[in-house]
Amino acid sequence: MKRRAFLGTALCAAAALSRAVEPPRDISIVQDFDELWKTLADRYCFFDQKATDWNRVRAMYRPMALRLDTEEEFQRLAHRVLNELYDAHTGVNNAPDGMPRYPWYDLVTERHGDTARVIAVKEGSPAENAGILPGDAVLAADGVPVLTAMRAFLPRCLKHFDPEAERYALNVPISGLRGRPRRLTMRRTAGTSSDIRELTLDVPAVRREPDVSWRRLDGGFGYIRIASFVDNAAVSAFDKALEELREAAALIIDVRRNGGGDTGVAVPMMGRFITERRVYAHMRRREGSGLGGYWREYVDPRGPFTYASPVAVLTDRWSASMAEGFPMGMRGIGRATIIGQPMMGLGAAVFSLRCDRTGIQAQYSAEPVYDANRRWRSLMRPDIVVPEGADIMDAALRYLAAATSGNRR
Repeated sequence: MKRRAFLGTALCAAAALSRAVEPPRDISIVQDFDELWKTLADRYCFFDQKATDWNRVRAMYRPMALRLDTEEEFQRLAHRVLNELYDAHTGVNNAPDGMPRYPWYDLVTERHGDTARVIAVKEGSPAENAGILPGDAVLAADGVPVLTAMRAFLPRCLKHFDPEAERYALNVPISGLRGRPRRLTMRRTAGTSSDIRELTLDVPAVRREPDVSWRRLDGGFGYIRIASFVDNAAVSAFDKALEELREAAALIIDVRRNGGGDTGVAVPMMGRFITERRVYAHMRRREGSGLGGYWREYVDPRGPFTYASPVAVLTDRWSASMAEGFPMGMRGIGRATIIGQPMMGLGAAVFSLRCDRTGIQAQYSAEPVYDANRRWRSLMRPDIVVPEGADIMDAALRYLAAATSGNRR
């Protein structure tokens, strides 16, 4: 008995020593994973349009979170988790260099056989500077065949195949990594040339464009460029522009290459074009497992005068978020014709999320936006669609010349 007791004591001591060697696990990362997953489970607004099995996402990725040690590792995991929703408006905000960019950085492509065909090229971008044109084919991204590269970003937790998930995943590797040059293998398919080229697209230098700029155009028209709706100071800059151009026979407002911003900036600008309160949008948000009812969003008249002459709003594939809401609203209040190309198709207002423990920041689609007639914003198309590669400004000038011709006789 004594010997057994001694052995038992020794075994217990050995077990205790063994346990003491095992370092305590930091559970803050998995707690932040749970916060991220639960927040979207309760508030993300597009589950009915996605093939994503969100419970399966938790089952797959939570065990991975338990094994992580650093915040950067969790950032990368959070990126993979949110990638399951294949939503360019939903993702990690403060991602470090080296993480994948979200599509569509400066190219819009679609699958064509075993290549990606270029649909649109962002003006002034590394892709345009490298000579890439609509119709060109992307064969490989950073040396990896483009379909192989695509598969690395396909969601893993889908209930069924969704072509939108494939479209999203195709454009991720083509967009490259944050803060890193890209190498694209291209084939020129437009015209008669069929040459294959290896292109290195450098990271562009940061050039700060004024939020609002303006000038007078030939023909008595005015032009206002809105590069961003983020800063409240853009409202007073817009008012100054409108004061300078108040006698213009027509006005062009350019929101191409505008990544969006705040409703509180865009709506006051709309107010300069009406004399009475108007509905410009409808919105919804999550209630239980689905979406609740619609509510109306209004714009009120504002400013010392109302600009009443014709207005054209210019858009392209990189008009995103509030830069889609502004054209939608201007059309909804009956004060603009939209001219250009289809926009990015981000169909909701976003909410921000900061994980309490790691401090990682994300955003997610939370409130679907609809126009004055309850048509979903992401399906909106310009009134006058300009073919890819054609001159949008020229199309607007021709439209406004016709619209004002009766006033010039």
